[in-house]
Amino acid sequence: MSEDGGQRCRILMNTAPDRLELFVDHTFAAIREARESFAPPLAPHEVGTIATVSTGIAKVSGLADVGFEELLAFPGGVFGIAFNLDADEIGVVLLGDYWQLQAGDTVERTGRVMDVAVGAALLGRVIDPLGRPLDGQGPVTTSERLPVERPAVSIMDRAPVTVPLQTGIKVIDALIPIGRGQRELILGDRQTGKTAIAIDSILNQRGQDVLCVYCAIGQRASATAKAVATLREKGAMDYTVVVVTEGNDAPGLAYIAPYAATSIAEHFMERGRDVLIVYDDLTHHARAYRELSLLLRRPPGREAFPGDIFYIHSRLLERATHLSKERGGGSLTALPIIETEAENMSAYIPTNLISITDGQVYLSPSLFELGVLPAVDVGKSVSRVGGKAQLAAYRAVAGDLKLAYAQFEELETFARFGAHVDEKTRTIITHGQRIRACLKQSELAPVSVPAQIAILLALIAGLFDAVPLERMPAAEQAAQEAAAGIPEALHERLASADTLSDADRKMIIDLARQALTGFVT
Repeated sequence: MSEDGGQRCRILMNTAPDRLELFVDHTFAAIREARESFAPPLAPHEVGTIATVSTGIAKVSGLADVGFEELLAFPGGVFGIAFNLDADEIGVVLLGDYWQLQAGDTVERTGRVMDVAVGAALLGRVIDPLGRPLDGQGPVTTSERLPVERPAVSIMDRAPVTVPLQTGIKVIDALIPIGRGQRELILGDRQTGKTAIAIDSILNQRGQDVLCVYCAIGQRASATAKAVATLREKGAMDYTVVVVTEGNDAPGLAYIAPYAATSIAEHFMERGRDVLIVYDDLTHHARAYRELSLLLRRPPGREAFPGDIFYIHSRLLERATHLSKERGGGSLTALPIIETEAENMSAYIPTNLISITDGQVYLSPSLFELGVLPAVDVGKSVSRVGGKAQLAAYRAVAGDLKLAYAQFEELETFARFGAHVDEKTRTIITHGQRIRACLKQSELAPVSVPAQIAILLALIAGLFDAVPLERMPAAEQAAQEAAAGIPEALHERLASADTLSDADRKMIIDLARQALTGFVT
């Protein structure tokens, strides 16, 4: 020990205890203050340069350590996602207005991936995939953010799909049931009512404790405005978030839109809520990804789509699930929409999505032209979850109904050409025509579970067979109104997993028979 150090030690040893304690306190306070006020020198920013800019993408040089899908900051508040990590340069997908960017501008790393604001504050709002409000109701204020790209829930954290998601659409709830946590594809040609089914499904969640996310991808501004106006008019915006990219937005925004919307929905699911998400539609999403890939010089494959087009949709739809009780028991039900051309279900993108999802609802242009709305082709539609996600009351009638309808469709062609048919065949055709008439439904008019059960039981019992076809809409409406007379206790059993007893069936059929008395010829 040095002479000075030894002297200080002797002074401290001879100091009174109270003065020594005061000295120690002052010393530690000074050390603490110095530690809290210490500001390390800022890490050097890694800055690159734009080499070229084209439609929706940029080539950047000088960012050697950038990570895949890292968010990059461009001048003017524009962001981009690092997509191609080549040896000499980086291909970046631009998000937002990129027209003011030019070669030579600087690019900075952010050190984070693309994320989006999540939380209850988004309910009732219309936002873009970056979380910016589009409804003129002020900024969106949330305290949480989630990455737009997240891994799907592991198999061990999932539970079976057993609870139905009632759409309020008779033909779907009865014959093509959808469960909470299921992925059901809606596909068909242009202008066949795909979006109408999705909007009706959202409207029917009112009072069902199900939150909804509607993701419009590359849609016309007028079509999106109409959908939002409908949701607001019907009171559905109270439990709905709308994520929008328009047709003239950057393709990068259309690409990230469904992932951002899914992260918003997952936030609610992870808190034990049931959520319905609609992707309208993934055709535009696939085309936006194809555009970006071709601009980035990725080799095209089948139908000019890149080889990983399947992966972008599979990793999106795998995030829809029903969580186990240990994870909160929430669910995320996905209704992706895809457009076919000339009724070609075997095209590349439709077959990809059919293989990813748990079933499909196919809308036929032929039925649409005949005025059968919704134009659901029961023969080409399927739910791979099936009756496991259907109320017991539906299962009691759905099998017979589907068989009778299939027989009718097989025989309808013969009757149309005036072929001579026997009495049994004529009975099957008459019954099938009434089934088709009852499965028709107006847009924005969801039907409750008791009313649907009353109509279906009346159909199976043959009560509509004596009603003239031209009077079927009024007769069906009368049967729906008669369902209001079902006792409350039976209402509860219809909405539960309990099977219908013979007495319950008789009560409902008697109510329907009384309602249809004035329509029978």
